[in-house]
Amino acid sequence: MQVTNEFLQNLRQDYKSASLDESDVDEDPVVQFQKWFQHAVDAQIYEPNVMTLATADKAGRPDARIVLLKGVDADGFRFFTNYLSAKGKELKRNPYAALVFFWPELERQVRIEGTVEKLDKETSEAYFNTRPIASQIGAVVSPQSQVIPDRTFLEEKVEELKAKSADKGVAKPAHWGGYIVKPTRIEFWQGRRSRLHDRINFELIKGIWTKTRLAP
Repeated sequence: MQVTNEFLQNLRQDYKSASLDESDVDEDPVVQFQKWFQHAVDAQIYEPNVMTLATADKAGRPDARIVLLKGVDADGFRFFTNYLSAKGKELKRNPYAALVFFWPELERQVRIEGTVEKLDKETSEAYFNTRPIASQIGAVVSPQSQVIPDRTFLEEKVEELKAKSADKGVAKPAHWGGYIVKPTRIEFWQGRRSRLHDRINFELIKGIWTKTRLAP
């Protein structure tokens, strides 16, 4: 099959599994997110914590990639990465981000916008110490987002660190740690027939969450 513009124009799915009414949604959007996340876990969706993280560079050009949610509570949404990566540099210059979760099996999407802050060293170290040793080593040796000569460069760095850390473990590098996205907007999207989707939106106004319905 050849992927043509005509093929793409006719590629569509009519959503019909559920609906979303204002009365169905908790007054606290973080609580509502936790409920939907539990639904995704119960549905055995593959990696339900996968999320798109969108940032912007100093010229305002958007940049996006997939990361993993590693914590959520009343304060916000947490993830961990290399501070010297492209996203780390962009967040340093412009500490705002957008997150998107998409659970196609449930025909649901959650969009989040907010300010971003680094987590404290102790929190980052506590999480780093729970990671598999191979992931710890990868975080140390990878100069994320930088140009490298080839795959062998990384593999040699991994073997060197394995030899050095065989008996004493791996310490969290200073260039690696966590961020928290403190939400100012959260939208819950439920797919519906004929593209008339349900969209319930929360805006944080003067410290209070305001709930509205948006047109699809």
